[in-house]
Amino acid sequence: MLMNYQQSIDYIKKLTQFGMNFGLARIRKLLELLGNPHESLKVVHVGGTNGKGSTSAMLSSILIESGYTVGLFTSPHLHSYRERFRINGEMITEEDLASIITRIKPFLEQMVADGFEHPTEFEVGTAMAFVYFFEKRVDIVVLEVGLGGEIDSTNVVAEPLVSVITNVAMDHMDYLGDTVEKIASVKAGIIKHKRPVVTAAKKPEVLKILKERSIKENAPFYRIDKDFGVQTIELSSTGSVFRICGLRGVYENVKTPLLGEHQGENLSIAIVISELLQKSGFEKITRATIYQGAERVVWKGRLEIISENPLVLIDVAHNVDGITTLKKALHTIFSHKPMTLVIGMLADKEREKALEIIASMAQRVIVTKPLSPRAGNWGEITGMAKKYCQRVTTIPYVIDAVEAALHEMDPEGILVVTGSFYMVSEARRWLEENKEKLKYCTN
Repeated sequence: MLMNYQQSIDYIKKLTQFGMNFGLARIRKLLELLGNPHESLKVVHVGGTNGKGSTSAMLSSILIESGYTVGLFTSPHLHSYRERFRINGEMITEEDLASIITRIKPFLEQMVADGFEHPTEFEVGTAMAFVYFFEKRVDIVVLEVGLGGEIDSTNVVAEPLVSVITNVAMDHMDYLGDTVEKIASVKAGIIKHKRPVVTAAKKPEVLKILKERSIKENAPFYRIDKDFGVQTIELSSTGSVFRICGLRGVYENVKTPLLGEHQGENLSIAIVISELLQKSGFEKITRATIYQGAERVVWKGRLEIISENPLVLIDVAHNVDGITTLKKALHTIFSHKPMTLVIGMLADKEREKALEIIASMAQRVIVTKPLSPRAGNWGEITGMAKKYCQRVTTIPYVIDAVEAALHEMDPEGILVVTGSFYMVSEARRWLEENKEKLKYCTN
């Protein structure tokens, strides 16, 4: 019987009971039962600690502007599970999502009956993406790694057009390893035989591991500051301008609405991928479509100004590397603005380091609780914040925390809401729904 959309979402939520269970045996079996749709798709595989979502969005935008039908698979989502599956920027319809999950469900039951472990929620989502993009006959798929690389379910793609590792930093240490070298080794697992690799990683110990894996796989290796590069021209609250030195030429004054100097590296990667694709048959990609794609990209929740009066910025800076990038952007673009900070971080993050980086910039810090079982002892960061800021308050509910911050922030200042996806998504939804009220909140 065909499930409706809500039944499908409820079913997907129940799959979280199977937790995070790495390995490729389950996803391979599931895809085999579904006819191996992934084997018919042309895929760019994008991994990395930070920036992989922005890079994927930029590349997708360039390909769309070039006239291709583009599938984009990303995770997690901000507001709707449908955000994970996009074709030319449009989310999957409720009807298509319900239809696909209805058809996949019997195969999940069959796998369990045959003695296989039940696939995880992310594995099912990955299979859904492959089915959806195959059935819609997309020209190319931009596929974001979920977590890690080597044993992530997206790594069933055997022959990607390009493998991308944006960068490598400390995150998800419980799953990937407690050193940057171990994490790099896991992420290097998406490097495939004779398939080009593009990275903006700069740490020598990381580059050594990625380079060694590329040599082993006889994969052409392109890295920033050697084979391509970026120069920042202008950073403002309305966007960024960069000069990109690609593999096939220089791109002067490339504009993007995404904020922050770090987006220059992401953009340079997207342009290099575009050049490699152009060389391998995607001839509709031109310099003009690269410029257009960069200028028209949309990627929510990343240094996103959600309101200008009062000035409210949200960012899913959920690890130390992300918090460092956020601080740099705030210092560069909004240094003259008194800052109020609302923050909520999961227990498996380096929270002490994150607070040391960001809390000293704020006039006031409000600590809140992410809606996640991984929130742990979320209130611990109140004490951490007090080491760096005199005015620190704990407000458990995210919306209450945001409202309190709006009422107490400097009218000429900036409110920054950051931390876990779970917390930022909840805050963003409320801010979007109450935009008209925001101007009356500040003193």
